[in-house]
Amino acid sequence: MPYIVGLNSGSSFDGVDAVLCSIDFAPDGHPARPKYISALTVDWPEELCPLILRAFNNTLTLFELCRLNYAAGAVYAEAANKLLAQAGLKPEDIDVVGYDGQTIYQEPVDKTKVKEYEQSGNKSLVEMWTKGGFPCGLFIVESGVVAALTQITTVTQFRPVDHALGGSGAPLMQYLDFVAFRDEGPVVTLNIGGIANLQLADADRNKMMAFDTGPGNVMIDHVVKTRTGRGYDKDGELAAKGTVIEPLLEYLNSHPFFTRSPPRSAWRLDFGADFADRILKEYGSTSTEDLLATFTTFTAQSIERSFVDFVLPKAPVTKLIASGGGTRNATLMKNLSQRLAVHGVKTRLSDDFGLPAAYKEAIKFATLAFAAKNGLANNIPAAGGASSFAVLGKLSLAPRLAKLGDSPVNGVPKTDSNGIDGAHTV
Repeated sequence: MPYIVGLNSGSSFDGVDAVLCSIDFAPDGHPARPKYISALTVDWPEELCPLILRAFNNTLTLFELCRLNYAAGAVYAEAANKLLAQAGLKPEDIDVVGYDGQTIYQEPVDKTKVKEYEQSGNKSLVEMWTKGGFPCGLFIVESGVVAALTQITTVTQFRPVDHALGGSGAPLMQYLDFVAFRDEGPVVTLNIGGIANLQLADADRNKMMAFDTGPGNVMIDHVVKTRTGRGYDKDGELAAKGTVIEPLLEYLNSHPFFTRSPPRSAWRLDFGADFADRILKEYGSTSTEDLLATFTTFTAQSIERSFVDFVLPKAPVTKLIASGGGTRNATLMKNLSQRLAVHGVKTRLSDDFGLPAAYKEAIKFATLAFAAKNGLANNIPAAGGASSFAVLGKLSLAPRLAKLGDSPVNGVPKTDSNGIDGAHTV
């Protein structure tokens, strides 16, 4: 049974998770549910953090971004190497490393422009992006660096192919949910990272759906960092001491994001630092606890709202399987569980199914990479809006696998004495 490694640094930008799993094929030809083995989290180096934040805010030069892309690759490689050392494994023991990188920018599909483009009969491929409203994004952490510094074949950049096929490219959790829960379905899963998203998993991929519900931790974390210097609201303790500011909650619920219908994607431009800073400025004299109580309620409320508006009409589900860093916020989870219980839905953690909630996003990328390396369709068109199934991900072969091409031995071209002849990107 192959070992796979997944890496993740989400929109909340709170560290790089590295997870080791084993995986195999099920009788139906799809991957079986991955088996979690171990995991760890490493912090971003202090010298890179301000650069990434500047990249988020579009104040980093192109030259700086280029070097950051390579340096971020080294961070991911260090995380993978540390994980292997912890497990007592060698690079040749690992089938593939998968990650999507650090998202710097993501622009959702403009459905009106896409429709106009398609109806116009326009044959220009260039104008799909200059005029046609197709989605796009920028995701750093150079895969060639990771492959070279780990000596493990690496798959990354899962979103662009989906974008080119008209899909949202986000969220991506639905493929892992198909793999892990197709025999449980229909079942709803929730991932609360910086942005929160819902997935309806089913053995029939044509019945699936996936979409962002709105903010997860991103605004909560920003307030905590700005007001207290801490990274996050541990266990939701600060929010639990506060009182919801009803006029602010009403304002938050009027955000134009909620006028979009699934499949839909959210990003920092919707609920990021600029949006949160405007609120902090307007409510400068308001206590941190009250602001966090309001933002935490907003996250729970937007998840409930999305669930009721879009999921319940499609499938009479009775359980929701939650994952992501937000599940460690006890105040958020209590609020959400109470809201969903009103609709007859019980909230459970993905831990109950062998997928630790804190590391499910990293497991997702390991699974996507395994599928890509084996040429399996790993998108869900019904969920993301792509025009067809596709293999998502770009593959960089481990340098140790490079073939020199001269004097084959037993039909296999030679490598050099170290089995290394430079990285090869497909």
